Amino acid sequence: MSDTLTTARILTGRGIRLSRRNPDAVITSMMLPVMLMLIFVYFFGGAIDTGTRYVTYVVPGVLLLCAGFGSASTAVSVSEDMKGGIIDRFRSLDVGGTPILAGHVGASVARNLLATVLVFGVAFLIGFRPTATPLGWLAAIGLLVAFITAISWLSAAAGLLARTPEAAGGFTFLMMFLPYPSSAFVPIDTMPGWLHGFAEHQPVTPVIESLRGLLLDQPVGDTPWIALGWCAGLLALAVTASESLFRLRTR
Repeated sequence: MSDTLTTARILTGRGIRLSRRNPDAVITSMMLPVMLMLIFVYFFGGAIDTGTRYVTYVVPGVLLLCAGFGSASTAVSVSEDMKGGIIDRFRSLDVGGTPILAGHVGASVARNLLATVLVFGVAFLIGFRPTATPLGWLAAIGLLVAFITAISWLSAAAGLLARTPEAAGGFTFLMMFLPYPSSAFVPIDTMPGWLHGFAEHQPVTPVIESLRGLLLDQPVGDTPWIALGWCAGLLALAVTASESLFRLRTR
């Protein structure tokens, strides 16, 4: 186990170095959520009634959108490794699939945390004022890290499933789409009735509602536990699928 963790840590460093060699993708994954936040706040915020300042309402959704953009690049990185032949070299060094994929996921989490800091910084500049307690901040950060980790593993599985890096890039579409039919940008009760069931019971909504409540020091009930349940379920599914797909691709 210690050898696996050490190898995963080393490969996480490799993933971060690879990110530095592709600054365009990193900058895009960081700046696009910020731009969308500014567009929603300044272009549409005045027309959307959420019962509070719109920037206060929208920031949790933008954080998840940011996490989605950042993690989607993991699919491309994994697909490039599978196509480029580096996996054969790793296997000749007796490096298994789990630490290889964990390295990609670790790099994704690191990139996403940096992007999250950027989103928070811009949000503060345009008027976001959280009132979370220290415990609330810890809970919000922990939940966000859990969500990022889960979707990063899901992205790694998508990279193994795709046959080309270009096809793996299509995973970005799902990450872009999922926050929209949720409570990220507008209250669910303003949506058409036929959409309520999906919007209320998809994985993104409880995460957003939990982050919003924790950051604003509002009652959250059992919503964070539901959100963690979704994260744990997605993580278990993604890790299992990734290991099976890796064996299929390298046998």
